[in-house]
Amino acid sequence: MDSKDEAFLKRLLSTFRVEAAEHLSAMSSYLLDLEKSRDADKKADLVERIFREAHSMKGAARSVNLKSIESLCQSLESVFAALKKNELILTPAHFDVLHGAVDFLSSRLPALEEDLSSEQGNALKILTARLEEISKGTSKSESAAQQDISTVPGLPPLVGPSAAVVLGERVFAPETVRVRAEKLGAVLLQAEELLSEKLAATRRVTEIRELHTLIGQREKKWKKLQSAFRAVGQTLEKSGNKGLPDQESRRIMKLLDDMEENADFIRPLRTRVAALEKSAARDQRAVAAMVDNLTETMKAVLMVPFSAVLDLLPKLVRDLSHAQGKEAEFVVQGSDVEVDRRILDEMKDPLIHLLRNCVDHGIENPAAREKTGKPRAGSISLSVSYAENKRVVLTISDDGAGIDFGKVRDSAVKSGSLSPEESAELDDEATVHLIFQSGVTTSPLITDLSGRGLGLAIVKEKVDGLNGTISCESHEGRGTTFRIGLPLTLTAFRGVAVRVNEHLFIVPTMNLERTVRIARDEIKTVENRETVSLSGKTVPLVALRWVLELPQKEHQSEDEFLRAAVLTSAERRIAFSVDEVLNEEEILVKGLGPQLSRIRNVSGATVLGNGRVVPILNVSDLLKSAVKAGVSPVKTLLREEAAPAKKVLVVEDSITARTLLKNILESAGYEVRTAVDGVDAFTLLKTEAVDIVISDVDMPRMSGFDLTAKIRTDKRLAELPVVLVTALESRADKERGIDVGADAYIVKSSFNQSNLLEAVKRLI
Repeated sequence: MDSKDEAFLKRLLSTFRVEAAEHLSAMSSYLLDLEKSRDADKKADLVERIFREAHSMKGAARSVNLKSIESLCQSLESVFAALKKNELILTPAHFDVLHGAVDFLSSRLPALEEDLSSEQGNALKILTARLEEISKGTSKSESAAQQDISTVPGLPPLVGPSAAVVLGERVFAPETVRVRAEKLGAVLLQAEELLSEKLAATRRVTEIRELHTLIGQREKKWKKLQSAFRAVGQTLEKSGNKGLPDQESRRIMKLLDDMEENADFIRPLRTRVAALEKSAARDQRAVAAMVDNLTETMKAVLMVPFSAVLDLLPKLVRDLSHAQGKEAEFVVQGSDVEVDRRILDEMKDPLIHLLRNCVDHGIENPAAREKTGKPRAGSISLSVSYAENKRVVLTISDDGAGIDFGKVRDSAVKSGSLSPEESAELDDEATVHLIFQSGVTTSPLITDLSGRGLGLAIVKEKVDGLNGTISCESHEGRGTTFRIGLPLTLTAFRGVAVRVNEHLFIVPTMNLERTVRIARDEIKTVENRETVSLSGKTVPLVALRWVLELPQKEHQSEDEFLRAAVLTSAERRIAFSVDEVLNEEEILVKGLGPQLSRIRNVSGATVLGNGRVVPILNVSDLLKSAVKAGVSPVKTLLREEAAPAKKVLVVEDSITARTLLKNILESAGYEVRTAVDGVDAFTLLKTEAVDIVISDVDMPRMSGFDLTAKIRTDKRLAELPVVLVTALESRADKERGIDVGADAYIVKSSFNQSNLLEAVKRLI
């Protein structure tokens, strides 16, 4: 090995040490918590966390060709995979083996360049065998296992998290560069804290300007009064104060003198306030310039090129493809693009997972590629480029087989993420989001590379944690492309303030597509979900106060329009109704502390220029909460609660379905009339008043679509709510239902009485 390769290897191993120490410290801490915990949900969460740490460390070890560490991590993965499936219950003896494995890995960090000694090699074999026995449920009795582990030569003397901590200090004490980076990060944080002072200075200038305006307005009014009082004084002087007692005359003259004094007081006051405004504005500009220059300079100091992490990847792709008998060419573009080193550190694992996915799931073997007319060697590319709003975009592509969306849906059903009915309704565009869920995989076998359905879930979690976005596009036989959008820095960004009741929230501008005003009558219901049409596309509408579980106001606004913010993340769009959309400004993110490290729908907080602390919304969480929650009663929140409906018309040609609907509605307290088809229903509507129509679509003489259209063209019935309950579930049928004017469209295959009753209650 020449000196250049040797230096490069040392650099790779140094990077791996830092990363591995973090993984091992976390694993050791989680193991202790798992051993103590008695709560089932907490145990499941800890198992998932340890699983992910072992999985990520295994991938990193593979990239630097550390086979012993990779194989032991693989064995650890197998144990926690069995735990996730509830196929195993850990005993104290099992925990001894797990802690021993973590300690062994920690002991290897100081001497990665050295080969295993005979004792260490033997210890590795014993640990690997014990872990495999545990994962398969064939481990020895507790006393035997404890004796085996406690007497194994080659294992480090320390057990538990202290091993990782002590070894970490011993490894990294000489690495002064790492210490300096932390100090620079602390200085940057202090510099960014000055952003609050810049915002406060801007606020003071605004307040002084408003005060100056008020004084100017008062001065104008005062001049008009002064002229009027002068006219009164002149009249009194000409008349010689006739008709007025001396005392009243003196009071009036005294009042006139006071008016003159006040005028003399207001003029210099306005001048002084004007001078103060100019001075404050000048100071504000100076402070803003200094703060901006300081923070930008500190950010530049902490910026590092992507090449710092991309150095690991070519060898990783080469080793992975060779191990699977595949051929792959790896191309990197934009490696000189610079980004905050903290973001770069967080992106190491996601990039490794994505490239492993490209090799394992994407690129076909050479023979298969030749059959389809492709070159024997697959192509994998990674490009980095700057984007608008101080963001960077990573694009990872391969020209492989693409994603089999049918297998993705089957895997989601198998893992419990979807029901078979929900799976049948998903198209490929909607299915692509499932690949980021834990447990969803298209691999038929669990291998050392894939099959556990974990890699892309880790990628999504990391990207979300960086306030980034990730999307995927795949074409069968042509390959797959992942796009990741990331901020250049972590702590400062631009945000828009929105108000719900008396509460303020900050929405990141990067996730805000647009703000809109929506008329109440534009809100439509499709499959029991309220929607609006924006730029020709149907977008779900959700009340932000409802998702955040805020109390409803006693008296709702009578405004015919509501305001909404359209938020996007990973190609998902939802409009959230709010009471008011306020201004956009630069935001400094403040963490919530370890006690509030993970709050649903909230990513942090900021301090506005007026000193008010405002939560920052986590848009990715918010969209998930809105989707999981289902129906969002926006219309109910916008109006006074109406009296229960008294009369419902059910239009259905099937006597069985008609009887079922009639019984459901009557049990809920509604008076029900029935009709056998559209003609019968429209005839009844001419003579009787009803509060809502619930109709089938496919009926003789007049369909539900035609009945709805006929109701909408009748002036007397035009506002009558119509709900279509039908077996027709294609997108074209749903769109036709909306076009003819239906207020709700419920598919019989997913029908349940709560959906129907909720729709009726909300529409009348």
